[in-house]
Amino acid sequence: MRHKKAGKKLNMSSPLRKAMFRNMAKSLITHEAIRTTETRAKELRKVVERLVTYAIKNDVAARRQAYKVLGNHGMVKRLFDEIGPRFASGGGGYTRVIKLGAVRTGDAAPMAIIEFSKKAGEVVLPEEKPAKKAAPKKAASKKAEPKVEEKPAEVAAEETPAAEEKPEKSEE
Repeated sequence: MRHKKAGKKLNMSSPLRKAMFRNMAKSLITHEAIRTTETRAKELRKVVERLVTYAIKNDVAARRQAYKVLGNHGMVKRLFDEIGPRFASGGGGYTRVIKLGAVRTGDAAPMAIIEFSKKAGEVVLPEEKPAKKAAPKKAASKKAEPKVEEKPAEVAAEETPAAEEKPEKSEE
């Protein structure tokens, strides 16, 4: 019996499973999202979340631990320079598994997409509190909006006579 055994074996030996997760982690870091089976995605999430936690620590020991898993200095650099800063303010949940509802032809395995929860442009800094103070400024900008609306109305009035003149020229 497999009491208190964490993780799935995925019908492969330990070295094959380790190599598969290393390759899938490299692909996820490179492409930001990959398509695989649901079970593999759920197991890969454990590996990738640990790597992102190393990237948030951002010290030499963490880089060496990440290199042990990835085995590529370029991947470690991308992980620490691009992916780690995205999640610096968060506390876990760096990846999401989206079930596709489709099955793979051949063996009917349920498929899923695993991706990072924050995209490349979504760097959230911990300075969100000053943004709430900017709300009164928005009220001042609403007063300026009626002035902006009047100008496009004048431009539209100027365009309509020009549009009327064009059909007259085509009739001649």
